[in-house]
Amino acid sequence: MIPNHPEPEQIQLENVLFALGNPLRLAIIRKLADGSELNCNALRPEDVVKSTMTHHWRVLRDSGVIWQRPQGRENMISLRRDDLDARFPGLMDTLLQVM
Repeated sequence: MIPNHPEPEQIQLENVLFALGNPLRLAIIRKLADGSELNCNALRPEDVVKSTMTHHWRVLRDSGVIWQRPQGRENMISLRRDDLDARFPGLMDTLLQVM
């Protein structure tokens, strides 16, 4: 596992809201909302360079919104839905409805 994944009790609302305050990061969460795990390239828009996505992955990971794990030469990404729902009941449902 890649370091810097906060424990569920360490996830802070202000960090989650900051992470999801970016339209690109919100679009990523929408793609992961069905419980899928996708590689970085599958989530990267064609017009966004890899270095920019690295920044977005770090923000989402450090805030506790996603899990990121290495698999070969790729990183697999999934939404920490269970942790977020346990910590902030209804938050993800609300955010996904308005997206």
